[in-house]
Amino acid sequence: MIRVRNITKKFGKQEVLKGIDLSVEQGEVVVILGPSGSGKTTLLRCLNFLEKPDSGEVEISGYQVDCKRPGKQDIQTLRRKTAMVFQHYNLFKHKTVLENVMEGLVIVQGFGKVEAREKSVQVLEKVGLGDKLDMYPSQLSGGQQQRVGIARALALEPEVILFDEPTSALDPELVGEVLSVIRRIAAEGITMIVVTHEMGFARDVSSHVVFMDGGVIVEEGKPNEIFRSPKEERTRQFLSRITPELTYDI
Repeated sequence: MIRVRNITKKFGKQEVLKGIDLSVEQGEVVVILGPSGSGKTTLLRCLNFLEKPDSGEVEISGYQVDCKRPGKQDIQTLRRKTAMVFQHYNLFKHKTVLENVMEGLVIVQGFGKVEAREKSVQVLEKVGLGDKLDMYPSQLSGGQQQRVGIARALALEPEVILFDEPTSALDPELVGEVLSVIRRIAAEGITMIVVTHEMGFARDVSSHVVFMDGGVIVEEGKPNEIFRSPKEERTRQFLSRITPELTYDI
C-alpha cells in the first residue's frame, strides 16, 4: 500500500529526517508517536509532497516516485491518492461548511455542483454535521471545524488519510468528539496514518505504532508490544513521561 524508502529531509543545516523506511498495509491504522521536533509531521507531509524530500522513494498503491526527481504529474498522482486533515483545520473562512467540503470535489476532481453537493451532504452527516451545512467556520467550535476537515478528506475518497495531530489545537473537552469520528472511520477499514499525542487512541485504535525521535524511527510494532513491552530505552522514557500509569512487561 505505502512504501517509504530512505527518506531524508533537511531544513538548512538541520537534518530532520535521516533515512526513514516505513511500510503501511491497506486498511492499517498507523500511529506515529514521538516528542516535538522528532520529524513526525515532516514525514507525514513528505508522503504527499507538501514537503519535498531531499532523497528517497515514496510509493503509494504501486505508484513509485523518486524524491530527487519528482515530476509535476508524479506529485499530483500521489496527492490524489491521499487526503490530509490538518492540525489547524485550514478551512476557507468565507465559505460555508458545505462549500468547504464541495471545494475539492469541484475544483480538484471535476465534479458537477449537484453531485458534489450530494456527496458533501452525505459525508457531513456521517461526521455529525448534517445540521451545520450553511454555517461558517467562525460559527463552529474547534471540534466541529475539525470534523469539517475530516469530512472534506472523506469526500475525496482517498486511498489513505493523513492526520497531522488532529486534536492538538482543541480544548480538552472537544478532543473526544473528534477522536470518536476518527474511530468510526478506522472501523470502516480506511488506511490511515495519524500523528498524535493521544495515547489512549493510539493503544485502542491503531494496528501499528511507530515511535520517532531525532529524525529516525526508534521502534515500531503492534500497540501492545510498544505500550507494554517496548524494546528501546528511549521509547520507555517517552512513554513513562506521557503515560506514567503504564507498567511494562520485562
